Amino acid sequence: MSGFVGIDVAKDELVVYLMWESGGRSEECVVKNDKSGFKTLMNWLKKRTGKEAHVCLEATGIYGDAITEALHEKGYRVSVVNPARISAYAQSQMRRNKTDGLDAELIADYCRTQNPMLWTPPTPAVKELRQLVRHLDNLKQEKVRAENRRSVEQHTAIIEQLTAQIDLLVQQIEEIKQAIKDLIKRDPTLRKEVELLESIPGIGILTAAVILSELGDIHRFDDVRQVVAFVGLNPRQSQSGRKRTSVGISRMGRSSLRAALYLPAVVAKNCNPILSVFAKRMLSNGLTPMQTVVAVMRKLLHLVYGILKSGRPFDPNYLSSTPLPS
Repeated sequence: MSGFVGIDVAKDELVVYLMWESGGRSEECVVKNDKSGFKTLMNWLKKRTGKEAHVCLEATGIYGDAITEALHEKGYRVSVVNPARISAYAQSQMRRNKTDGLDAELIADYCRTQNPMLWTPPTPAVKELRQLVRHLDNLKQEKVRAENRRSVEQHTAIIEQLTAQIDLLVQQIEEIKQAIKDLIKRDPTLRKEVELLESIPGIGILTAAVILSELGDIHRFDDVRQVVAFVGLNPRQSQSGRKRTSVGISRMGRSSLRAALYLPAVVAKNCNPILSVFAKRMLSNGLTPMQTVVAVMRKLLHLVYGILKSGRPFDPNYLSSTPLPS
């Protein structure tokens, strides 16, 4: 019997909601977010749907990666959906309450009515790149925490230990950076895509690595708006009656990508021949400097999407023939 399964993912557990295609009583279960929990879930699904279930979960980061791969390996149809789409669907259904169980039910219903695109696993090289990029980010965060602690400590022994810890983290950060570069160098597809991205003024090899590891196959996006929403840089709208205003960005997407694009956008608004013109126009239209940087981040994604889709490097003369949309 065919069914639709929504999974609300948390660090320690998975809340699962099964909705039958033919209607009738739905079922819910909660399992641990680990291998033992995955085994329990597979047995639970097999008894009820065989392999006929379409499973859907939100793209919320690292906590859903393992169960997504496990389900795919077992032959289930799996969709990983941008949280912004689930949120918009909840609004369209006038859902006001929010619990893990209700979220899982909402995801299952979205799967049933919207038939989202099926997930395909990343290539081994992209999977390895993602692991390295995320570990690098963790090391950088640990270094910042240690530096902050050292700045307020007064005990000599603690300061010495924190200094040694920071020195080790600096060494490990450089080692992981080199591992990322070595991986890109030996994989032809990654090397070509990184070269394309590095042709964009403002984007370097490490930013390119984050983009490729987190976006995955660019061809799974139908248009650039889906990419912008996936990253969480799409405008967030507020509506009351007939009044509709923009109140910033949704932030419902990959925060790691937003963080990775910030400094490149700061550089690009000064040195990128297309985006510097765009940034000046935004400032003259009344945007604040920070709003302008966010707008440039969004336009960087436009360039990333177009360049990866076309396979052609950045063209600095593009603006003279085709104006960049505002």
